[in-house]
Amino acid sequence: MSKPNRGAQNSSSVWRSGGFAVGNLLRLALVCGLCGVLVAALFVPAGALATAAVAGSNVMLDQLPSTLDFKAPAQSTKVLASDGSTIARFYEQDRQDVSLADMSAYIKSGVVSIEDSRFYEHGGIDLTGIARALVATAQGGREGASTITQQYVNNVIIEKLVSSGNTDAAKLGQQKTIADKLNEIKLSIGLEKKMSKDDILAGYLNIIYFGNGAYGIQAASKLYFNTSAKDLTLAQAAALAGVVNSPAYYDPLTQPEHVTSRRNEVLSKMLSQKKITQADYDTALKTPLTLDVHKSTQGCVAAATAPYFCDYVQQLVLNDPAFGATADDRSNTLYQGGLTITTTLDPALQQVAQDQVNATMGATDPLQRGAAVVSVQPGTGKVLTMAQNTVYNPANVPGNYMGNFALPVNDLNGNPLHGAGGFQIGSTFKPIVFAQWLNSGHSMMTMVNGAVQKYPQNFPWKNSCGTTSGAYDPAVPGSNLLPNDDSHHYFPQTALEGLYNSINTITFQTAAALDFCDIQKMATASGILDGGTNKPYDLSSIPALIGTPNVAPLNMATMMATFANNGVRCDPIALVSVTNSAGKSYPVPGANCQQTINKDVANGVKFALQQVLVRGSGYQIPLNDKANTFAKTGTTDYNANTWTVGANSGISTASWFGSYKGIGKAWANQNIVINGRYWPVVDGANLAGTQWSAIMNAAATNPAYQAASLERPPAIMLSATPPLVVGSNDPLGSDRAPAKTVVPPAASNDNGNGTSTSTPSAGNGN
Repeated sequence: MSKPNRGAQNSSSVWRSGGFAVGNLLRLALVCGLCGVLVAALFVPAGALATAAVAGSNVMLDQLPSTLDFKAPAQSTKVLASDGSTIARFYEQDRQDVSLADMSAYIKSGVVSIEDSRFYEHGGIDLTGIARALVATAQGGREGASTITQQYVNNVIIEKLVSSGNTDAAKLGQQKTIADKLNEIKLSIGLEKKMSKDDILAGYLNIIYFGNGAYGIQAASKLYFNTSAKDLTLAQAAALAGVVNSPAYYDPLTQPEHVTSRRNEVLSKMLSQKKITQADYDTALKTPLTLDVHKSTQGCVAAATAPYFCDYVQQLVLNDPAFGATADDRSNTLYQGGLTITTTLDPALQQVAQDQVNATMGATDPLQRGAAVVSVQPGTGKVLTMAQNTVYNPANVPGNYMGNFALPVNDLNGNPLHGAGGFQIGSTFKPIVFAQWLNSGHSMMTMVNGAVQKYPQNFPWKNSCGTTSGAYDPAVPGSNLLPNDDSHHYFPQTALEGLYNSINTITFQTAAALDFCDIQKMATASGILDGGTNKPYDLSSIPALIGTPNVAPLNMATMMATFANNGVRCDPIALVSVTNSAGKSYPVPGANCQQTINKDVANGVKFALQQVLVRGSGYQIPLNDKANTFAKTGTTDYNANTWTVGANSGISTASWFGSYKGIGKAWANQNIVINGRYWPVVDGANLAGTQWSAIMNAAATNPAYQAASLERPPAIMLSATPPLVVGSNDPLGSDRAPAKTVVPPAASNDNGNGTSTSTPSAGNGN
């Protein structure tokens, strides 16, 4: 959008309001033809008034509005981290309003001296200045007659047109008609009756254009001198006061000689009007125009930290009707509304997260592998970190990627989140099957036959709200092969051992005793949804038991947070508060925390997953506090996607490393060198595990994220042969089925990866 130059078009002058009403004086001047002559001489080409009847000017004046229709000028929006530090700014015009008290005395006196020396004396317009301008015009020259009040009115009118999308209707200088000028004059008189001089001056200094995209004195101070409006020196303030007359001619970046000359003129005016001393003048006059240019950048591409989180916040605003009825309205609110958006991001943890993903894999990796972490706070849903190794930039160069690894494609209403849509989650889905195992009345100490590997096409999987199919028989061509990660766990073992060692055959055996509809409901209750559709996790195919559908890392972090929070699921939230420049507060989504999983079941899952870190698939992860933390690792076919997800009562983190371009052998993370180290295979506990533990260890040093001791699950869940208990005292509910060892038909090869392959792929099941 092109922006008109809203700097002063003319030097200002004064029309005193004493003696009798200014409105009557104006009418008298118009009736006598004086105003017509003046306006003709100053504002329109010679002879243009020939068709205008002086007698009609009084009628014209009566028909003009007397009050200014104020609309706050477009201001920049700030996105803040939880500690108040700035993440990013959004704007169409770089403007940040400041009070008069937060402006240097030099800029106030400098602007008044050069633009309107009798500003504090007149009533909005200046007959003396008009007369002086008339004389100058008669002598073949040209001198302006607009006061600061008139310039302010002019800028407000233009700003209203710009913000409403009518930029082409804005008129400048010679484009204005007599009616336009009379309108400004009458509005200026009315404005002086309603606003104090200081308020008008503050509004003026906040709205005028200083060139190079800087609107208002605060933005100009930052742009040209890297300082605030309050801290401008005399020499700096005088230079900026001179710029407003013509930001193009007095451009500090391209016309420094012009600026210096104009600055010296401002200083001379200030001295003659006794605004500064001779010593001040002499010092400032000798001061070179030394710029410290800091061009402002806006949007998430220029974010100081967490650009992908910034994009998430941006989309939350653009998708929410609270910020406007239409998409254009919401965009205007974000880019023009001067919002202060306080978010949940913890900048200290975010820095750890970003450092970790950057260290894991460079953005320009030729195989385009990705690394990402996202953290939420159990009990509040606050998103604390969101980092990935790619560069948030739309330019088509290696390493640039605009999709957010942490997010689903869309929100629950179908609005875009710019998410990558998630990745295959592998064995990190196993805690859901285990949770339903406990929820249905089984003990984690029940022995399960891990030797069973064959499931024929007609195996009776139970799904009361859909269908589940899949054949697993190596003797049948085209059948999926699902062996474990190693050859040492094909024997009967407890459901607990099967989970913390991530044994695929145990997961399939426990699932054979359950209703897949209930497993799906458990996934939804925990926060797991399909990353591409936001529909419930698809369990229509047996491989889904070991994580073939895509799930977004944010949903995985929410799942672990639900268990950490004793079965209370909180929706992830990123916004703490949103206010605009006028102090209006906007509603922001709440976490909607609800008890979705039985507390005892949650405690049972935490107990089992804590063993993952102590003796199971994640025992090598370098975590400081393994006593109060729980986690699950996950690896998919060819190690293309690897995960560690886990939590304690203070923080929940999902960590992912893998390919964001595809799955299968072409994207294998096997026999590769990463950061100078050779990896025969990359499992979930490796790179993803290191990222995860770094976040968890850093959070442990912050009292806000201290981990409480894990609560032991009910004894019945730890019993080898729990009896059937029915009644109100049953912590698992009255619909529990008897625990049992499941022994379906005899063995095949069960790999736990959920996809067809002729040979087992290394690392599956971890």
